Amino acid sequence: MTMASAARLPRVLLMHYTTPPVVGGVETVLARHAQFLARQGFSVRVLTGRGGALDDGVHVQRLPLLDSGHPDVLPVTRDLENGTVPPAFASLTARIRAGLEPALAGVDVCVVHNALVLHKNLALTAALHEMAARGHLPRLVAWCHDLAWTNPQYLPHLHPGTPWTLLRTPIGGGRYVAVSRDRQRALSAALRLPRTAVKVIPNGIDPATFLRLTEDGRWLADTLRLWEQQVVLLLPARITRRKQIEYALAVVAAMVRRELSVRLLVTGPLGPHNPRNREYLKELRAVRRRLRVDEQVVFCADLAGPGGQGLAISDSAMADLYLLADALLLPSRDEGFGLPLLEAGLTRLPAFTTDLAPLRAIGDDAIHTFTLEEPPDLVAAKIINTLMEEHSYRLRRRVLAAYTWEVLMRERVVPLLTRTAADPRP
Repeated sequence: MTMASAARLPRVLLMHYTTPPVVGGVETVLARHAQFLARQGFSVRVLTGRGGALDDGVHVQRLPLLDSGHPDVLPVTRDLENGTVPPAFASLTARIRAGLEPALAGVDVCVVHNALVLHKNLALTAALHEMAARGHLPRLVAWCHDLAWTNPQYLPHLHPGTPWTLLRTPIGGGRYVAVSRDRQRALSAALRLPRTAVKVIPNGIDPATFLRLTEDGRWLADTLRLWEQQVVLLLPARITRRKQIEYALAVVAAMVRRELSVRLLVTGPLGPHNPRNREYLKELRAVRRRLRVDEQVVFCADLAGPGGQGLAISDSAMADLYLLADALLLPSRDEGFGLPLLEAGLTRLPAFTTDLAPLRAIGDDAIHTFTLEEPPDLVAAKIINTLMEEHSYRLRRRVLAAYTWEVLMRERVVPLLTRTAADPRP
């Protein structure tokens, strides 16, 4: 089931001078768009001057003359930068147009990255404008990362008249996208369009890939919806009574009463040396029900993993959980050492622990302590207030809430493409 509607999904073509493995920001963005759309069931193709295969069923077609570094393009670009339109420009434009027309056949939406606002291959820019004027283009989205006419570095290479003025001429029937508010302001001014005619869709990040999560880590993040929580607490301990896990449950309940979306991950299995630990887990499940935090409190020992069998948290998956969490919570009444504090320190995780001598010896004034006599509401408030004062926590949650590819593609890119596909033919 795709996140787009059950109606036929638009056939999408993404175009740029180059694509991966060529290294560049635009190349990475285009690849992420293509791969996500393919996973969602879109028929998606990439048209590039230079690039290799992409995974996830994305068809890549090469049209070498799109490449800004093509040997037939480079001398024309050099002449244009010096203010001369060489005789080869018209023939190059015609050759590019002849290659584009069959490549765009059957396409519902063509997304052109940068080529309509950047001077790196002005023959491509001219070919697209000519095709639009003749009604030979599908519905088009001009995705603008960089702008030639507003960049002081590029201005010496731009001159009065055609083809340079095409870079500040709106293409017929096209929608425009800028990657930031700043680019939106500059683009609307350059094209003399109202600012509302330029949609802002920023670039994004795939947090699981960036953090190099294991398959189990990815599964936990997705299944438990960790990316979208406001607070993720990690309690890395076996289920034994001295860990006072019920206190942590009460802290979570206090956070829920404050209308926070929260997850508490109790990672450990049953303690192996006391048969009464099984009874303790039953009691904890009952406390969880009574406090109405069944969704918020996760006993990892209860989870059926990706294969439907019991999930054993490996060392690598445990490292993932430290990267996924916002804070460490250790409400133990007794500890001999406190290994989780070492792990939390290496992953820059704020640590909230009971005031025990072994834990103070490790963390000193770098940890936040409490006693089990303190009301859980106060500890919840301490955690929340501490996190909200941490700029790194707030930035992390802003990124996860608004800048992951999953969020951007679902909430902005897919709706844009489906709306564009429904536009009247240009």
